[in-house]
Amino acid sequence: MFPISDENPTLRFPIVTVGILISLAAAWVFVQGAGFNGYALAASVCNLGLVPGELTGLAPLGSGIRLNEEGLSCIVDNEAINVLTPLTSMFLHGSWGHLLGNALFLWVFGNNVEDSMGRLRFIAFYLLTGLAAAAAQVAFSPASPVPMIGASGAISGVLGGYLVLYPRVRVNVLFIIVILIRIIKLPAYFVLLIWIGLQLLNALVGKDDGVAVWAHIGGFGAGLVLVKLFESSTLVRERNRLRHRYHPGSA
Repeated sequence: MFPISDENPTLRFPIVTVGILISLAAAWVFVQGAGFNGYALAASVCNLGLVPGELTGLAPLGSGIRLNEEGLSCIVDNEAINVLTPLTSMFLHGSWGHLLGNALFLWVFGNNVEDSMGRLRFIAFYLLTGLAAAAAQVAFSPASPVPMIGASGAISGVLGGYLVLYPRVRVNVLFIIVILIRIIKLPAYFVLLIWIGLQLLNALVGKDDGVAVWAHIGGFGAGLVLVKLFESSTLVRERNRLRHRYHPGSA
């Protein structure tokens, strides 16, 4: 189930959302070697990714994990840059699929949340929910030597904000079941509650598939709580009028 668009027109071009997407792509290409340079990818993940045990001091110095089949490992250290990794890790990814999946969710939902806050407020909201996501992951695995990377924590905050602001907006969702491919319109609350429900289920059953589910949950929760502090009621009213003009049957 992949959201590909929504019936939620914007008042202004989403400069910040596009800027974030460009930043993610630039980091992937110029810092991480676009996944084609195994050493550059491993070095970026190890040096700029968030390692909970490094921040808390609970992972023994010199311990580590193997990162790839080339035998490269990430060793726990106490470098000064570690305090910045909750921020730097938000701009890194582990694969093309990881990057493109995050970019799709940010594009579908981020432009509307930005348009409801204004550009400067959206930047602050995005970064704060990303930091909250990082804090949640550290809280639930404080001694872990495993690096966490990805924009999905901050994007989860955007999803939480969207759920509060526009729960009944219809989202076009791509379903792929074996050879059956269909696009179905579903209310945003259904799509987003299914998504966060799967994150909670994975967290509760302890499923370990390399996904930082507590970061997703923490970011989503922060978005739910913080969105009303950052929204512009004037912009939200204008956007609702615009949506009803283009989609008169919408809620």
